[in-house]
Amino acid sequence: MYTRTNVYAKGGNFDDPTLLWYATAVAAMKKLALDEPTSWGFYAAMHGFNVNVWKSVNIPTTPVPSKSIQGAYWKQCQHGSWYFLPWHRGYLLGFEKVVRSFVVAAGGPADWALPFWNYFDPGENKLPPAFAALKLPDGTPNPLYTPERYGPNGDGNVYVDLSEVNEDALGLHYFTGKTAANPGFGGVDTGFSHSGRHHGALEQQPHDQVHGLVGGQQGNVSTGMVGWMADPTTAGFDPIFWLHHANIDRLWVVWNALAPANTDPTDSKWVKGPASIGEREFIAPLPGGADYIYTPGQVADTTALGYTYSELTPPSPAPSLAARFATLGIVAPASLAPGAENVDKKAELVGATQGSVPVAGAEIRASVALDSATRKKVVNSFTAVSAASPEPDRLYLHLENITGTNDATRLAVYVGPPADAHAASGTEQIAGHIALFGVREASEPDGGHAGHGISLVLDITKIVDQLHLDRAFDVDKLSVRLVPSHPVDKGDNISIGRISVYREGF
Repeated sequence: MYTRTNVYAKGGNFDDPTLLWYATAVAAMKKLALDEPTSWGFYAAMHGFNVNVWKSVNIPTTPVPSKSIQGAYWKQCQHGSWYFLPWHRGYLLGFEKVVRSFVVAAGGPADWALPFWNYFDPGENKLPPAFAALKLPDGTPNPLYTPERYGPNGDGNVYVDLSEVNEDALGLHYFTGKTAANPGFGGVDTGFSHSGRHHGALEQQPHDQVHGLVGGQQGNVSTGMVGWMADPTTAGFDPIFWLHHANIDRLWVVWNALAPANTDPTDSKWVKGPASIGEREFIAPLPGGADYIYTPGQVADTTALGYTYSELTPPSPAPSLAARFATLGIVAPASLAPGAENVDKKAELVGATQGSVPVAGAEIRASVALDSATRKKVVNSFTAVSAASPEPDRLYLHLENITGTNDATRLAVYVGPPADAHAASGTEQIAGHIALFGVREASEPDGGHAGHGISLVLDITKIVDQLHLDRAFDVDKLSVRLVPSHPVDKGDNISIGRISVYREGF
């Protein structure tokens, strides 16, 4: 049983032999040619490959393997898919075995395991020192360092801004999104989906946000370089990528243990993977020329896979349904159990913008027109709680079909009553933060999703609850304000196809 430990267990520097051995192995992998299956570049290309992007950031693009090898191994990563978590787990396992083989070959421990970076732990949100150092203790160049990390402010100060990330996904009790309103903890039912559209809750937060924060963009202008971590086609080149994904994998383990209702899908399409429906199989090269071919069902149990994490304590629990009912002054049905809040619910569009919303400049405003009859259903749900309808409607803000060319873009999203009604009915509230990780590739017209971009979802239930309590939801529209972390250049061509509000109710 291998144990993946916290990168900060011994300070996050080279006093920790785990990190020193990691650096040794990374250096050895980087010396191998791109077409060597256990090379650093080959494993990065499994996550994403774009010859023009690689050339633009001075990543070697030759020698490439044959087209059949590329077709089997490269551009495999599952984003915007219910395969996001299991594919990355198998990917990590293959990578860890390769790294361990180099560690052992150099005289290191046979039980070496990949560390994880839990940026949520107090004082541990800054890039671990071993990844920021220019030199190893012996004075040689540090293979864990890369200058293509620009951080939240584009100045090379790399940290995870905790005001922009959260673990709210752990409060969901269902893996697969069951309605058009909510993509669920793990994503929506898809086939093989490289650069897919609908990101699941854990993929969106904290996964996407951390990628954007760590990678950032040099100078924060459209002509600046996007950090490797901020673009899926270059992310695998950054050694911190693997520790970030180990933490995402760890959060999946935590979610599975949180409540009896938290279970992975049993649908055969998920359990047996996309190869069972005639699509690509999941495959990772191993030391010695072997391959690791796997399905989601085969990687669902980490104990059976032979590894665990040194930290599996869940974060502070998300507010319960009982807390929501108390805030609203509603008596909760005694029979309501975790997971019941999504059973038999239906989604319905409440309102949407009139057309697309261009994203440029330092602030973007939009207005979501609400259908009066559907809005009244939301209002009525606050007084219709019963055994058959055990919770008032939940409301979700959808940012649909986001397209553009800059994956480093991050936006704070605010929602409130119409601007002209603020004085009478309260002010806007922050709905959350989003990062456009994967937007460039998902916007390409010749891609797997015909250039439809990505779609992200924010739960605005608390905002609507407060508007209801303030008697301020009797409006025909809601105001949405987008505030980029840095002004967005028009040349980034970022646009939101539609901003909409959905109700999810019984």
